[in-house]
Amino acid sequence: MRNKRRWLAAGAVLTMMGGGVAVAQTATANSVPRNCPTLHVSKGWYGANRAALQKMIDERGSCSGSGGAKPVATFDWDNTVVKNDVSDATLAYMLRHDKVLQPTSWKATNKWLTDDAARALTKACGTSVRPGRPLPTSTDTGCTDEILDIYQDEKTSDGKTAFAGEWNHRRTVPSYVWITQLFGGRTPAQLTEIARKARAENLAAPVGTEQKVGTHTMEGYVRYYDQQRDLIHTLQKAGFDVYIVSASSEPVVRAWAPGVGIDRDHIVGIRNTLRHGRLTYGVQGCGDVKDTHGEVLTYMDGKRCWINQAIYGVKGAKAWQQQDPAHRAALAAGDAETDVTFVGDATGVHLAINRNKTELMCRAYDNADGRWLINPMFIDPKKRQAAPYPCSTKGAVHPDGTLGPIHRPDGSVIPDQQDRIHG
Repeated sequence: MRNKRRWLAAGAVLTMMGGGVAVAQTATANSVPRNCPTLHVSKGWYGANRAALQKMIDERGSCSGSGGAKPVATFDWDNTVVKNDVSDATLAYMLRHDKVLQPTSWKATNKWLTDDAARALTKACGTSVRPGRPLPTSTDTGCTDEILDIYQDEKTSDGKTAFAGEWNHRRTVPSYVWITQLFGGRTPAQLTEIARKARAENLAAPVGTEQKVGTHTMEGYVRYYDQQRDLIHTLQKAGFDVYIVSASSEPVVRAWAPGVGIDRDHIVGIRNTLRHGRLTYGVQGCGDVKDTHGEVLTYMDGKRCWINQAIYGVKGAKAWQQQDPAHRAALAAGDAETDVTFVGDATGVHLAINRNKTELMCRAYDNADGRWLINPMFIDPKKRQAAPYPCSTKGAVHPDGTLGPIHRPDGSVIPDQQDRIHG
């Protein structure tokens, strides 16, 4: 509830409307200095969301006159700043252009990859291509399909489990790790250049385009959200440090982030370790977790850890903890469970893009601190989810992968929530 008094001041009345923050403007024309950066894109913002965002910018940014450290804003990338997934777009491009390199062994790529999956990949992709050389996936449909079956469905083409073992389900997902490991053997610069080529293809394709990769159908276009580009630019003009915090490979996001004015120093993504300047199958650790095989990603609680470590310089086990308000973002935006922890940490606005993801939407609709804003997707928004979100029983993902009730900070349980803000 920090800064609640400022949030309610400045001649605006805040009321709850549909799980978001509705602003009834009563301010005079002189209440905001004329040189304050303002949002220009209005189409696509639900209800009073744009007004609430503008109010936060005015109160926390350069117009507030408060001085001190620059406020921070943190954005997820895929389906938050852009429509669709840039890692998927990059992998599709690599498979269609023979850019995935043969590993020494498939089993070595991922610690959770099962023997069944390794055998299926070896059979489908063969052993005639030397390790480190490109697999002919543009023509070898069987190899391409096996890779995509394992990545997308977490099963082999004949239905066997592809990933097994134990992992913290609030810190990592084996298939999320594996896509970065499929990029292994490339230098970061090479991967960024491949991602730039995929970017050009996906931006040129009409909205709604699908592409064939092997026998699979995948999304064939990506678009920047005009609303988010405008929001990011306005935040920057108002003195905010704006960061992208993504569960995509960091070199891939580097190809895309300049399109919204974000430089490489303001990108936090999955960071694979390097050997002789090339990406390995290892992943950099966070907090008190050292470099690993992917036990920690910029995923769920891992996003909090990486924000604390990379942006605020918090070291060791403390990086996993919620920090004091001075060391948390003013605004955070996301669209899925992978974002729920860091979006919830924001002190000014929690912006949830509605993709019907249970844990995020339960917290957003519950709106415990009155600072959650919910917006339908700006392109091809999801329709209303008919059944209530099961917040009180199966809304929260536990570290062991089981589901349980979602608790507020005070320990009370969030009741089931109806989907009210949608396409």
